[in-house]
Amino acid sequence: QAQAGWLQHDFGHLSVFSKSKWNHWVHKFVIGHLKGAPASWWNHLHNQHHAKPNCFRKDPDVNMHPLFFALGKTLSVELGVQKKKFMPYNHQHKYFFIIGPPALVPLYFQWYIFYFVIQRKQWVDLAWMLSFYIRFFLTYLPLIGLKGIVGLHLLVRFIESNWFVWVTQMNHIPMHIDYDKNVDWFSTQLQATCNVHQSFFNDWFSGHLNFQIEHHLFPTMPRHNYWK
Repeated sequence: QAQAGWLQHDFGHLSVFSKSKWNHWVHKFVIGHLKGAPASWWNHLHNQHHAKPNCFRKDPDVNMHPLFFALGKTLSVELGVQKKKFMPYNHQHKYFFIIGPPALVPLYFQWYIFYFVIQRKQWVDLAWMLSFYIRFFLTYLPLIGLKGIVGLHLLVRFIESNWFVWVTQMNHIPMHIDYDKNVDWFSTQLQATCNVHQSFFNDWFSGHLNFQIEHHLFPTMPRHNYWK
């Protein structure tokens, strides 16, 4: 599931086929049938992220603030001045690993993707999603039963969530996080991204998103060329 996530990311960025429509078609199949999520939801969120990475209220990836986490220097000072204390932020580096990586995919994404497609009437995406769940159900029901299917699905999403959050946070959260200052696009991308050491394992584990700087500057570039 994690590797299918990096694969759909490639198709979503139109970086596999030379024709955009082929990328869109296969993107729907990979994220819809292989992962059970809607392509329209991913495009909606991810395009905003690439336009304004690490910008409060414009990048969905940092919209968790300030209910759970005080991200960046600006928000933490702002909350201190306002004397707002939603969570014990001085301990957020500890509770992040309890409520962040384990919970994002199985608890939040799992219900929100259905809300998204129904609210926006994305019926094609819903059909692709249902094809995943029907296939999953028919494959494992004879083997492990209904309770086993639910348990397996939650286990897979729990492991995938930890994997996904570690990769997506390690190359953005250490960087500059602030409100949108309307600086030039190139500087905005560089301020919000950092790379992680290249190795065979890191390249595979992160879907080559350890080259986050190159990815944000050249988002349609095939990922195996980032190192160049």
